Amino acid sequence: MFQDVDEVVERLRRSGYVADRGIATVVFLAERLQKPVLVEGPAGVGKTDLARAVAEASGRELVRLQCYEGLDESKALYEWEYSKQLLYTQILRDVLSQELEGVNSIAEAVERLSGQDSVFFSRHFLVPRPLLRAITSEEPSLLLVDEVDKADPEFEAFLLEVLGDYQVTVPELGTVKAKHVPLVILTSNNSRELGDALKRRCLHLFIDFPDRERELEIVRLKVPGIDEGLAGQVVKAVHRLREMGMRKAPGISETVDWARALIALGAERLDMELASDTLSVVLKYEKDLARAKENLRQVLG
Repeated sequence: MFQDVDEVVERLRRSGYVADRGIATVVFLAERLQKPVLVEGPAGVGKTDLARAVAEASGRELVRLQCYEGLDESKALYEWEYSKQLLYTQILRDVLSQELEGVNSIAEAVERLSGQDSVFFSRHFLVPRPLLRAITSEEPSLLLVDEVDKADPEFEAFLLEVLGDYQVTVPELGTVKAKHVPLVILTSNNSRELGDALKRRCLHLFIDFPDRERELEIVRLKVPGIDEGLAGQVVKAVHRLREMGMRKAPGISETVDWARALIALGAERLDMELASDTLSVVLKYEKDLARAKENLRQVLG
């Protein structure tokens, strides 16, 4: 458990994440109050990486649920391993034949076999999906519900119910309660508006692109040994690209990738030719690339 906000900042940094006090305060309160955190912000600002770093810094297993359109309860909670059930049925067919000995009707056979349901619908054949894994974990875990805005509103309502009691009901087994209340982080890229009920249940954290000073600190941490001048050039260029209103603004990971690529090429400074050759590391759409190359002097300042 984190002792204070300063410890959160330090332990996250050791896990490779540069957090300001606003982020660290929300993480500290989430653990102390046992409340989920809804992290919103544009793609590429490090929302998922925050969950990874918090899990590492707090010694929790990271359990990730990737959301998408059409995600339903069964894919998020559990499913029965039908192939294994069928295999066991074939192996035990002699036992089943003895069980059905003397049966004169289908109804009688069904009645007699129904007493064996608990054998085939037990934890032995249960395949836990992320929500159930986090709830039944023997050790404290961190549940990352990634891109929750991609899921349907119906799944959002179901998720709210699970996060309310930290328990789920498996009809064949009964109610399963959390052994350890998981730390929960939900991320959203704001592709749709989330419901008020979910927002009320969570602590809210909005992460935007960092300022130059903080992004430079991130590059220093992620790319140890990089020349200060080169790191400064990369960060300034990325910030100018973001200001140009690209279709896909470069994220923090692209900044780091660009810095690593330049080091791999033996660069000591970022000039026009090198920038033109490596812009594809940062920009992912052809129109963005063309626009950046047309304004390369402006990008490099």
